[in-house]
Amino acid sequence: MATKEDWLFRPVLRGVLRAESLIDGSVDLEFIATLNQALDVQDENERRIAEAAK
Repeated sequence: MATKEDWLFRPVLRGVLRAESLIDGSVDLEFIATLNQALDVQDENERRIAEAAK
């Protein structure tokens, strides 16, 4: 996304957060940041597993 909204929507697109939570304010930016960090860790672990499987 051109406006960097991808950072906000990444947890939604990955199925760990509902889009409505962004709209109704039930989550804050700190929580979204935490979710993004967790997704980064998950992605790195999956990359390492794939690399080790080669």
